[in-house]
Amino acid sequence: MNETSHQDMATLALQIKQWGQELGFQQIGITDTDLADAEVHLQNWLALNFHGEMDYMQRHGLKRSRPTLLYEGTVRVISVRMDYLPEPAAAMHQSLVDPASAYISRYALGRDYHKMMRNRLQKLADKIQAEVLSLTQQRGYNPGMRAFVDSAPVLEKALAEKAGLGWIGKHSNLINRKAGSWFFLGEIFTDLPLPIDSPATAHCGACTACLAICPTQAIVAPYQVDARRCVSYLTIELHGSIPEELRPLIGNRIYGCDDCQIVCPWNRFAGITAEADFNPRHRLNTRQLLDVFAWSEATFLAKTEGSAIRRIGHERWLRNIAVALGNAPASPRIIEALKPMLNHHSEMVREHVQWALDRHSQ
Repeated sequence: MNETSHQDMATLALQIKQWGQELGFQQIGITDTDLADAEVHLQNWLALNFHGEMDYMQRHGLKRSRPTLLYEGTVRVISVRMDYLPEPAAAMHQSLVDPASAYISRYALGRDYHKMMRNRLQKLADKIQAEVLSLTQQRGYNPGMRAFVDSAPVLEKALAEKAGLGWIGKHSNLINRKAGSWFFLGEIFTDLPLPIDSPATAHCGACTACLAICPTQAIVAPYQVDARRCVSYLTIELHGSIPEELRPLIGNRIYGCDDCQIVCPWNRFAGITAEADFNPRHRLNTRQLLDVFAWSEATFLAKTEGSAIRRIGHERWLRNIAVALGNAPASPRIIEALKPMLNHHSEMVREHVQWALDRHSQ
């Protein structure tokens, strides 16, 4: 694009960051499209089969690490973050140490972030486009722009790190020195030659708290996660049976896992979100296992409407809770709740219920 000057682009970059904050994003950074180092890391990770059944991680070839293959003409990526932490760490810890409590990853307690963030990113893209049109004063000129929120093969953490939003920690999540890691990411791919920001530098140091706390030891080495062992993968991505040897390690986590974030010392700087959409719905942060195990499919669909949880479906919901009930201290109420589910139409649910009952008969 030759219609605007370097000064125009520098001014526009500052405006983009201001508009982004006005739309509710806590930070906005800009980077180029060179992800050569991240591509090598991704290919090595795939070669080790650490992605498990997540075939989509390799389905799109190099599009994930080469933005121009995903959106032709891309020369810059505008990366944004939005904080979502709904409650203090003490409340999360209280839920985790109570074996009767149903622990749900805190990103999923409120409204599904995908659509909400995508709408706001589109508003930002529209503002940018209108500003560029006013600068060029050329009717019909449209700068190339496309917004993504975990909706396409995008290496969002690598892009965010390059854009200065934080560094990728040893648990593979992005960490910001002033805000911890409880945030979502989104991107706008564009052909505008905006000035780029300096990449973030790493500050994990010698800390290995996330490796030590991982309940299934899925972080097999710093910056290396074997998703096949990860509780988030096992309870969300995995469609079939959870490996028996890993079930006792899952504890009461029925949807995702936050342990590596809860223990991260940088999260002492994380603030509670100001977004009402991310507040817990239907008391999902304080539910008991027996309570949610009793939900019919209709109740499950009603309680998870507009939530990321709905994507796993009622069958996997019951599978996960059956495992958690098998890990809970034995009680007549648990046995009474499990036994009727041996007649469930799903073979997978019956298998996990039987496993839980066997645990309580030992």
